[in-house]
Amino acid sequence: MTRVLVVDDEPQILRALRINLRVRDYDVHVAATGAEALEVAGRYPPDLVILDLGLPDLDGVEVIQGLRGWTKAPIIVLSGRADSLDKVEALDAGADDYVTKPFGVEELLARMRAAVRRTGIPEDLPRIRIGELVVDLAAKRVIRQAPVPAGADGAAPDPAGAPPAEGIRLTPTEWHLLEVLLRNPGKLLSRNQLLTEVWGPGYADATGNLRLYMAQLRRKLEPDPARPRWLITEPGMGYRYQPDPESG
Repeated sequence: MTRVLVVDDEPQILRALRINLRVRDYDVHVAATGAEALEVAGRYPPDLVILDLGLPDLDGVEVIQGLRGWTKAPIIVLSGRADSLDKVEALDAGADDYVTKPFGVEELLARMRAAVRRTGIPEDLPRIRIGELVVDLAAKRVIRQAPVPAGADGAAPDPAGAPPAEGIRLTPTEWHLLEVLLRNPGKLLSRNQLLTEVWGPGYADATGNLRLYMAQLRRKLEPDPARPRWLITEPGMGYRYQPDPESG
């Protein structure tokens, strides 16, 4: 059962969401202030948080920062603030999605399902090999292991003589984009899908962001960024991660 923490200072919204979510078999906890939200989250670690920004004691962004200090649970902001600066600030602080009031319950439920899916790492595939790279999704780490040189007489490579593995640093946004692609091997993902998954619903037209971050990923991960082998562009449609046939 997915545990959801709903944080809002409007009693009618708390009551409506508690009823609607419990009917759908969610384990629901509620809080009316930022301090109460952090306390409840500590006692009952949530799988997902629905958070209003306009709380009476703390700003919602402070609550996001407090939660992000120890949990990776998805945070969906549910707020009457429609200004893009508020959305950017909340997303930069660590929120995963932003829904503006008034809202439809079915849309919110769909956003919740999508957020939970995005954070679920397949247990049977926590590491993915891409050429000389090993992408550890659980540890959020990319390692490049250089080939072990063969002996002077052409003998088999000696593992003891292998050069040290090289870590490749990715930004949080690069990680999010890479994870979405890797969790959908061989599947064409539209630009709109990727923008919504990685940046949120208000960024459907920010194709420049997507091009920029794809270019950065290719520079860091592809042997020849101009001729990508794994992070493929489908002109006019979107992008796909194309695994090597031998990688399965």
